[in-house]
Amino acid sequence: MHILENHSLKNYNTFGIDVKARYFVEIDSVKTLGDVLAVADQYPKIFVLSGGSNMLLTGDLNALVLFINIKGIEIVSQSEEHIRLKIMAGENWHAMVQWTLENNYGGLENMSLIPGNTGTAPIQNIGAYGVELKDRFVQCEAIHVATHEIRSFNKTDCAFGYRDSYFKNQGKGIYIITSVTLQLTKKKHVLNTSYGAIETELKAMKVAQPTIRDVARAVINIRQSKLPDPKVLGNSGSFFKNPVVTKEEFEVFSNSYPEAPFYEISEQSFKIPAGWLIEQCGFKGKRYGDAGVHEKQALVLVNYGNASGAEIMALATRIIKAVATKFGIAITPEVNVIGAL
Repeated sequence: MHILENHSLKNYNTFGIDVKARYFVEIDSVKTLGDVLAVADQYPKIFVLSGGSNMLLTGDLNALVLFINIKGIEIVSQSEEHIRLKIMAGENWHAMVQWTLENNYGGLENMSLIPGNTGTAPIQNIGAYGVELKDRFVQCEAIHVATHEIRSFNKTDCAFGYRDSYFKNQGKGIYIITSVTLQLTKKKHVLNTSYGAIETELKAMKVAQPTIRDVARAVINIRQSKLPDPKVLGNSGSFFKNPVVTKEEFEVFSNSYPEAPFYEISEQSFKIPAGWLIEQCGFKGKRYGDAGVHEKQALVLVNYGNASGAEIMALATRIIKAVATKFGIAITPEVNVIGAL
């Protein structure tokens, strides 16, 4: 292992925030991870970094930063209808999704172009356009930070919720995910095109009988039209969760704003697009120094070059207060906000 000191993390987080890690090491195998954990008590603390796509760093990290870069995709089992793939934590999510499509494995097409690596997907229970990771999830393997033992977690163990899981709560800092096993279809793919603008985009593409590749291409077109490329403009995708309100709260809201979009989750709960709420508060396209709200999607906060994590977070706090004041609805960050360690 080669441990670096005072290493910049600017190229390791999609916001492009220039903070430093007191110590930094790249993890390219499960064995290397175990070896590093065996000497971790010699360092102030451990901080796990993967794709850096779902975080906002607001200060330097006085820690040993473990950059998880374990690669590999393995076929675990398959039948005529389904295939199970074990994907190592360091595999780029979108590249992996494209690989499954090239092999005609269905189930992940709606989650195309989500930034980040596969190992972080269960933490957030990532999802897009009506599909969540839990819908395709079989199990994941994770190493216990203290004992270095490998444990398998099934869907129940993970306690998946909306952008939530065991690893974001009770298991936070206790386990490091090393691989994720997903079950996909090999034939008779079930397409989900009813969510968002997928059907409209397919019509624009002049596709009458879409394949999984067509759905993926439609999703990519939609996302690229709304979301900036982190390599060009620093961002972490959707910064806020879409708030879920009760039936009573929704009725009050809907009476005041009948034009507002919404999604019915159940008879008792409704999801309201946070981007719409933020846009109605006048933040879309606004810029405060190098911190701003994207001009095409109010749900996305951006770094125009040299914004600090604290400046991005100050803007987020300003937005949260404005939405609460105008609508009486609380919105919360989807990204993990990491302060100085």
